[in-house]
Amino acid sequence: MSLEQELLEQRLKRIREIEALGFRPYGSRFDFTHTIPEVLAIWGPKTEEQLSDKMNVRVCGRVQTVRRMGKAGFVHLMQNGERIQVYIRKDAVSERDFSLYQNLDIGDIIGVEGYIFRTRTGELSIHAERLVHLAKTLLSMPEKWHGLEDVEVRYRQRYLDLIANPEVRKAFVTRARIVSSFRRRLEERGFIEVETPMMQPLYGGATARPFVTHHNTLDMDLYLRIAPELYLKRLVVGGLERVYEINRNFRNEGISTQHNPEFTMLEFYQAYTDYRGLMDFSEELLRQVTVDATGSAEVDYQGTKIDFSRLRRFTMREAIIEFWKDGERPSMDDLRDPEWLRKRSGKPSAGEALVDLFERVVESQLIQPTIIYDYPVETSPLSKNQPDEPSMVERFEIYAAGMELGNAYTELNDPLEQRRRFEMQVKLRESGDEEAHQMDEDFVRALCYGMPPTGGEGIGIDRIAMILTNSKSIRDVILFPWLRPEGPIGLSDRLGALDA
Repeated sequence: MSLEQELLEQRLKRIREIEALGFRPYGSRFDFTHTIPEVLAIWGPKTEEQLSDKMNVRVCGRVQTVRRMGKAGFVHLMQNGERIQVYIRKDAVSERDFSLYQNLDIGDIIGVEGYIFRTRTGELSIHAERLVHLAKTLLSMPEKWHGLEDVEVRYRQRYLDLIANPEVRKAFVTRARIVSSFRRRLEERGFIEVETPMMQPLYGGATARPFVTHHNTLDMDLYLRIAPELYLKRLVVGGLERVYEINRNFRNEGISTQHNPEFTMLEFYQAYTDYRGLMDFSEELLRQVTVDATGSAEVDYQGTKIDFSRLRRFTMREAIIEFWKDGERPSMDDLRDPEWLRKRSGKPSAGEALVDLFERVVESQLIQPTIIYDYPVETSPLSKNQPDEPSMVERFEIYAAGMELGNAYTELNDPLEQRRRFEMQVKLRESGDEEAHQMDEDFVRALCYGMPPTGGEGIGIDRIAMILTNSKSIRDVILFPWLRPEGPIGLSDRLGALDA
């Protein structure tokens, strides 16, 4: 018998011993008076003299440590990322409760009733007067609770990661604050939250490969959305002038430290503004969200201070000149010359070559929060042209820590020009570009009813969370990231054999 199987058998035996004491190994409701963090917050600052009056509490949590010393002992209970010591003495609890204590394993979940005091070493503790068994663990916790370090296990068994690594819980609490702050700040500005389809007959709003599914009743293929953009703009046409959605998107692309095929975006649209109005709003929004989530506009990310109190601004061409490192720095005229650009990129169009040059030269150097604006039309099929240079559009992207965090533009609201842009994208598809946009006749029809001048923006929640929680990988801020299939676990068969 393997060590793991032997341990499982021992735990199942203890279940029977706990049942013999009159406890249910998987108990029911427990009415606690305080959470463990509340106990620490209320009584932690108080001196031993201030705790002289008997303060009774009922708490619950997972057993983190057990120290048995004959007729007395200690356990530490963990709840919501914080722990407290419990003192259990044989003459202070019933015989049955003390026997339960002797049968506890690390990882069990119990309830405790008792009073607050400090031990001789000054540690805030609960003097137990009653114990309740709430749930038995059958598998062993990570060794000595030093933390779960196997990355594959951490992502695949996130529940175990959360148990073993309190800092992981803090990262996801911060992520929740980020989302709450975005909602609060947008709604203060009069935006309303909406929901748009996650399965769509035509995918659009971005350039990406989709996941395909099939609806049996309608006998039609559907696509998991790559972006909600075209549906949100339909709502602006319908008179919902400020809308937003915190949405899950799905893109059939590679997996890396910055990419997960399923990810969360905030998208919002505001009528009667443009991309410059959104630049100002974005700077204010990101600064406030950072403060709300972390307490400061400046955060540490992988050893570098990232300051969200302001966002630098460069046009794409200015950024290439500013961050150029190799050889003679190009001039603005060079970056407007299609031949000069194509020679340095190999891309078929001047616009694609400009973006390629930017991505290779500049992107990784954008550590401090930065806005890059004015993009070529070839890579921006849904953006409005600049009046004085039609080959460029009114679009910007937000970068920090070398990553793109957001994308925004003045929305194209001319249905004839939108149709021409779609046709341009269709030709790219026909030439082999699988990520080019499709023709969306219904969206063109919606624009024919008139969409007011509008600015729209998408912000990546996952990448914002990476920076604000100092997480190196996007998988550290997604509770259940995508992984390759796991081999057979076999736990069910082992439990069945022992249960028989």
